[in-house]
Amino acid sequence: DTITAAAATELEAKPPIIATEAFADRSIFGSARLSPNGDKMAMHATVGGKTNILIYRVVDQQLLRRVVAAEGDTELEWFRWAGDDKILLSVSSQGKYFGDEVRYTRLFAFDINTVELFYAGTKGNIVEGDDVIFVAEDGSYILLSVQRTPYDWPQVVKIPLSSERKTTVIERSKDSVWEWHADNEGQVRLGTGWKNRKLRVFYRSKPGDKLKLVDKIKRDDERTRYWNVARITAGSDQGYVLTEGDDKRVGLYKFDYTTGEVGELVYHNKDWDLDRAYFGRDGEPIAVDYTAERGKTVWFDDELKRWAGMLDKAMPEEEVAIVSRAQNNSRMLVWGGGPADPGGMYILDMKSKKLDVFGDYRPSIVPEHLARPKAINYTARDGVTIPGYLTLPHGRKAKNLPLIILPHGGPYGIRDTLRYDDEVQLLANRGYAVLQPNYRGSGGYGDELFELGRGQIGRKMQDDLDDAMDWAVAEGFADKSRVCVVGGSYGGYAALWAVTRNPERYRCAASWAGVTDWRNMLKYDRRYLSRSTNKRWRSEVLGEAEIKTLDEVSPMRLGATLSRPVLLAHGDKDARVPFKQFKQMRDAAEDTGQLTLLHIEGEGHSFSEKENEKAWYDALIAFLAKHNPAD
Repeated sequence: DTITAAAATELEAKPPIIATEAFADRSIFGSARLSPNGDKMAMHATVGGKTNILIYRVVDQQLLRRVVAAEGDTELEWFRWAGDDKILLSVSSQGKYFGDEVRYTRLFAFDINTVELFYAGTKGNIVEGDDVIFVAEDGSYILLSVQRTPYDWPQVVKIPLSSERKTTVIERSKDSVWEWHADNEGQVRLGTGWKNRKLRVFYRSKPGDKLKLVDKIKRDDERTRYWNVARITAGSDQGYVLTEGDDKRVGLYKFDYTTGEVGELVYHNKDWDLDRAYFGRDGEPIAVDYTAERGKTVWFDDELKRWAGMLDKAMPEEEVAIVSRAQNNSRMLVWGGGPADPGGMYILDMKSKKLDVFGDYRPSIVPEHLARPKAINYTARDGVTIPGYLTLPHGRKAKNLPLIILPHGGPYGIRDTLRYDDEVQLLANRGYAVLQPNYRGSGGYGDELFELGRGQIGRKMQDDLDDAMDWAVAEGFADKSRVCVVGGSYGGYAALWAVTRNPERYRCAASWAGVTDWRNMLKYDRRYLSRSTNKRWRSEVLGEAEIKTLDEVSPMRLGATLSRPVLLAHGDKDARVPFKQFKQMRDAAEDTGQLTLLHIEGEGHSFSEKENEKAWYDALIAFLAKHNPAD
């Protein structure tokens, strides 16, 4: 779907104003996961500062158990089933290690039958204690890669999930190995890690063999990423990787772990990179995902392909996706919705072919009152084609509208898609045109666009946002004197940098949890991220530049020059972009008189409670009404 201003349509009347509460209504269904036998499903919900895991009986949708997974200064990172009667919970908390800020992770298990929540880890102080590399099919034990300090190599331990809590060391720490991988039968077969600017790869073909160094790869060698998608099958040296082929698109290929050689192509799409591959219990691929303008799944399993086709035909929604599936193929959780429809969750009984509604994602929103986003492309100043999405408000002539540029977070390897978005719809409902550029560095469009963003934070990546504004003005639907930038995380940074770097272009900016000082951010990330992730992140941010050059593109460093209104918002429990970034920008720009501040106590990087999200929406709408009114 593409759109130009000339092709834009409008309703005869403006839709009613939708309350911010409706957009902030936290849906628990998005996290729903079926147990392996399909009898139960689990999801999380945050109420009163406490994150609960809710376990339902599927047959009658009755709540069976509720357990508090995180509260206070702890955050729930993820949860997953371990067998049919236990759930693993990863929680994190902020701490210090010899004065340095560190994010500690812990693993707990909840037994549904005994109603017991217990620690699933080793004794002592552990920095990273939630790296699960294998879960037994019956939920009897897990293998956990444990890192005691930021400077120790991790070891692998076997942890029973029963009354016997004795842990056993399966693989001792090894010099330069930061990531361990097990095969589908729970045998540790692969270890990787960086040392002396090279990725070292250790591998064994079968249990009992000694780990051998099979590869040493320089940091700038594209082969380093092959090892990040390890999928190892017991009894075989052949696995699968997602990597770029001759057509410059990421596809699924076979892979030989003993040689590091990419083999036969399994599947690729000529237009889009693959995002993810799914595997069955035997280690063989059953499906892949890719994102065109919206997410797509290609099924290799004939039975699942048949079910997906039937659901597409039977359900009235524009888009249908299988969210979770029982391993015995007894039930599925299915979402149906669209770019202008939040949608709902359904339970499919595969034996009776009965489809029951479980709940709506945004129950108080009428889809007919929403605006429909469309795909667009524009040309940046250096000739690069930048894709994106444009949402025009209903009931208004598509000419000289107030414009919100809404860059996504990440930034690298992430992208916006043609999907329902609360913030986009809130802004469109208030009368704003919303433009979401997938600037260089974004993922999904091949390596060329991604690599063009390396080292270009605040520079060419920011040019892409300015060029998006110029395109919107040239097309005639945006008023160049009424443009603001709004975003969260990296998008929040881009908003702050827009009015700092080019105040002549923009009327205002609003930032939720935005980075304000890159040098301090990278220093923090060195302790927050895993060793391999941090190396990749630093390479993406810096490119070939030195770290001191980041001062030139950090809003905090130029805070005293701020001359446009800014809504600066942050949660003080943010572990991804620390609250210190907010305080530094506040202090640097406080004498300019341009700041409107929103400090949400107890909130993290993403909104965990609807009251906090509503507070952001209310502050944003009030700020825009004052500094860039739609009417």
